[in-house]
Amino acid sequence: MKAVVFDAYGTLFDVNSAAEKCKDKIGTQWEAFANFWRTTQLEYTWLRSLMKRHKDFWDVTEDSLDKSMKVFDINKNMKNELLSLYKILSPYPEVRRVLEELKKKNLKISILSNGTPDLLNELVESNKLNDLFDDLFSIEEVKIYKPDPRVYELPIKKYKIKSDEISFLSANTWDVSGGGNFGYNSIWVNRNNSVFDILDFQPKNEISNLTQLLDIV
Repeated sequence: MKAVVFDAYGTLFDVNSAAEKCKDKIGTQWEAFANFWRTTQLEYTWLRSLMKRHKDFWDVTEDSLDKSMKVFDINKNMKNELLSLYKILSPYPEVRRVLEELKKKNLKISILSNGTPDLLNELVESNKLNDLFDDLFSIEEVKIYKPDPRVYELPIKKYKIKSDEISFLSANTWDVSGGGNFGYNSIWVNRNNSVFDILDFQPKNEISNLTQLLDIV
């Protein structure tokens, strides 16, 4: 193994943390709202890829928030606060220690994400993780969203290695399958005891948090 590549949203960073920080204002529906926002956001990325109507991830995030706020009847004045919090999502508690341990193994460590370069930089810097990554790969280089194979080619081209020399981690089963079908050694980070999708790929390794990765690579 020569590189470990991470998805960002839901894998390293908690996508529900923006809404959770506003749960006193949103009320008991905050988690359902957060999940709806995330699902709509992903649906919009896939639909835009299929329609060839690309918008960057920040615009998609705002569009999906607009819809979600209407569905859950959330005060429009909260929009800017939620968007600002999305830029600085909280990492999962084990992230820093795991990245530090991986650094010691002389591996390339990177993020491969739907996020824009600016979003990824702000996420990493706001959580003081910028010293732990070699690269932050954004789909904006190819202007199409995961799971298009062109996205998974990005680290291959940069590092000049084979696809099976990459361990790729994602909490999203469709992303694990996308990377796995491309040829990555895809590992599923199953934080919520979910059921894996049937998409022509089954990961050899499933972990419940990133600490278990250290026993694999």
